[in-house]
Amino acid sequence: MNAILAEWIAKAEGDFVTAQRELRARRAPNYDSACFHRQQCAEKYLKAFLAFREIEPPRIHNLIELLNLCLAQDGSFEMVRPALESLNSYAADIRYPGEFATKDEARDAVRAMKQVRDFARNELGTVAR
Repeated sequence: MNAILAEWIAKAEGDFVTAQRELRARRAPNYDSACFHRQQCAEKYLKAFLAFREIEPPRIHNLIELLNLCLAQDGSFEMVRPALESLNSYAADIRYPGEFATKDEARDAVRAMKQVRDFARNELGTVAR
């Protein structure tokens, strides 16, 4: 596995762990942060897939744009479109005043993130293990 691919996977896993920890926090959980890190985990796994296919991932955060790049390489990524659509707004919207994530939204984001993560890790095969 090349160093860039390994780093994308490591960064995605870091966001995965942070998101999980924040949702489990008993005192003062930050659901905004949990949702943000779930979006980031999905984003980085999409970028890892592009790196795996030797495509330099663009410096964007829109999951649908990244999905379209992945779809050009592998049509089966269509399966995770609904999960990516649900996570997409957490890249920026949640970080601004007036927007707050609820515990239920954070839980829904967990399911979406896990679906994308599991799918991407399967597509990456043994390199993600």
